[in-house]
Amino acid sequence: MDGSRSMVIVSAHAADFVWRAGGAIALHTEAGGSATVVSLSYGENGESGDLWRVPGQTVEAVKEHRHAEASSAASALGAEFIPLDLGDYPLEVPTESLRQLASIYVENKTDVLLVHAPEDPFNPDHPVASEAAQKARLLAMGAGGVPASFETIPPPVTYAFEPHQPDLCSFKPDTFVDVTSIWPIKKAAMEQMAAQSYLQAHYQTRAEQRAFQARYVGFGSEVTHVEAFQRLVPERKERL
Repeated sequence: MDGSRSMVIVSAHAADFVWRAGGAIALHTEAGGSATVVSLSYGENGESGDLWRVPGQTVEAVKEHRHAEASSAASALGAEFIPLDLGDYPLEVPTESLRQLASIYVENKTDVLLVHAPEDPFNPDHPVASEAAQKARLLAMGAGGVPASFETIPPPVTYAFEPHQPDLCSFKPDTFVDVTSIWPIKKAAMEQMAAQSYLQAHYQTRAEQRAFQARYVGFGSEVTHVEAFQRLVPERKERL
């Protein structure tokens, strides 16, 4: 991998990037690339269940806790963490924030973009985040390389990371990433997300299941953990 490659991950809530793409992020930064996690919200209302069991809990205290968790997790993966704090349940992305997101893409000269899957019948925020991330990508690109009044970037390759319930989200993985070598790093990052501790075992099991499935595309039995992605834009190839 080219060490100068830039990856941006758009996360609806503070922990989404860890569960779904932590391994790919760690592999990217380990190879010398840069990674920036943009969290549209902290998930303070609907994604912080363990924290709301604390008597007298407040939204601001939850946000502060989630910021510390996500910052530590991103640091463990070698990534920068940028919170936009737009609120959740429901997440809404105003025009100003859309422009801010596009600017982040341009400033980072984004090569690889990781986003939520476009569909999720059980989470109101994930499709909103996916749509905003992809719309900001189009804004950052301009009209396909045609000169514009603003700075643009070449089209970033874009993948959806795996939803919590992929079979109900029209998620069709076409890319398997072997994250076995950096699994301890991802595990350490997941452990930072104490507000959703119940998801750690789920995503460990999911990575193990994907590793078994990946044998059908040529991975060996030595591969124990895999993350799945779905490419959302065409791939440019010189030849097949």
